[in-house]
Amino acid sequence: MSHILVNVAWPYANGPRHIGHVAGFGVPSDVYARYERMKGNDVLMVSGTDEHGTPILVEADKEGVSAQELANRYNRVITKDLCDLGLSYDLFTRTTTANHEHVVQEMFRQCLKNGYIYKGTQKVAISPSTGRTLPDRYIEGTCPLCGADGARGDQCDACGNELDPDELINPVSKINGETPRFEETEHYFLDLPALADANLNWLNSRDGWRTNVINFSIGLFKEVKPRAITRDIDWGIPVPVEGWVDNPNKRLYVWFDAVIGYLSASIEWARRQGKPDAWRDWWCDPKSPGYYFMGKDNITFHSQIWPSEMLAYNGAGSKGGESGVYGPLNMPEQVVASEFMTMEGKKFSSSRGIVIYVKDILARYPVDAVRYYISIAGPENSDADFTWAEFVRHNNEELAASWGNLVNRVANLIHKNFGEIPALDENSMTDMDRALLDQTSNAFE
Repeated sequence: MSHILVNVAWPYANGPRHIGHVAGFGVPSDVYARYERMKGNDVLMVSGTDEHGTPILVEADKEGVSAQELANRYNRVITKDLCDLGLSYDLFTRTTTANHEHVVQEMFRQCLKNGYIYKGTQKVAISPSTGRTLPDRYIEGTCPLCGADGARGDQCDACGNELDPDELINPVSKINGETPRFEETEHYFLDLPALADANLNWLNSRDGWRTNVINFSIGLFKEVKPRAITRDIDWGIPVPVEGWVDNPNKRLYVWFDAVIGYLSASIEWARRQGKPDAWRDWWCDPKSPGYYFMGKDNITFHSQIWPSEMLAYNGAGSKGGESGVYGPLNMPEQVVASEFMTMEGKKFSSSRGIVIYVKDILARYPVDAVRYYISIAGPENSDADFTWAEFVRHNNEELAASWGNLVNRVANLIHKNFGEIPALDENSMTDMDRALLDQTSNAFE
């Protein structure tokens, strides 16, 4: 029996889940976890809602509620969506727990101690009309790398590269359309260049990754620069440094803390089991592989950012160092990223009404019909288009007519001839029986 870690991308707590979301991170991860359990392996499958960051603040302000109230509401909504979809998490938690804060701050302190986090300055976007810091994701402009319009201040969806707001060409605020001004403020940075060689060596040692995932991941290292891991906001995890930890306007950036959630959730799960060190069987044993499931827009964070954080914590970059109390931590075995699912040829968009929410489709159709369609026609290696006609066809012609009919006929024959599943009698088996059983057994491999 092997220990198999299944880490599932953390949905952002800003609304209910739609089919495009769960086709990327949800159903594929659950299918794999169930498969490994059927093989007799000990699977730990964890995730939770990602609840920090400025977009939560913006939405909370819009609705006239606190950030915590908004996060609480959408944690309940998302948890119900994923439970109704039958996803078999061992723990689905959230990033606003005290446990998560403790683990994130431990990771930060050790990375700082090893020399992979340092203090510097960075330009931040300020709203001229309000004087408030603008969230990166709420600034749009032209991507300086690929020229695509609509690039955000943290990432360009067209080319997948990370960005800073001041790098955008003709940046404007999505909130009110004004042009932001940029001011230098003090922040802590993750020294990605000092970790790049170790990260790239690890990527080059990977085998069996989807071609688009490994090629994109390696391409991230053509140009590597340090990334700020703090923000001028009051919603998030306090920065565990004297003079910063009590500053109400400085917090760790959401992307630094969210990926640590896989580790913090595993630690929380172990404590809930009454075995506080049990998580180490999945994280510290080199023979225990970890698989990470997500949509392709999250590849950067799982093949560059999170591996770099682990390398920094382990003291495995160019500056050396030693691992902290949690380490040394296993690097990911595989980053399993799906492409995008569209709807009738258009990108899913809640704001534009191009959306099929999980709760709505499950109100009309059985959960197995939805899971089957995503499994058989989902965006595994290329973008896939959801159409109602194909949803009906796959279920009627394949799930019901082929698989359902096969199971029904076999069950009826067993009932008619035996009244129960017959016991295996080695003495009465023919060579044909043995060949069939061997073929069935070998199908797992």
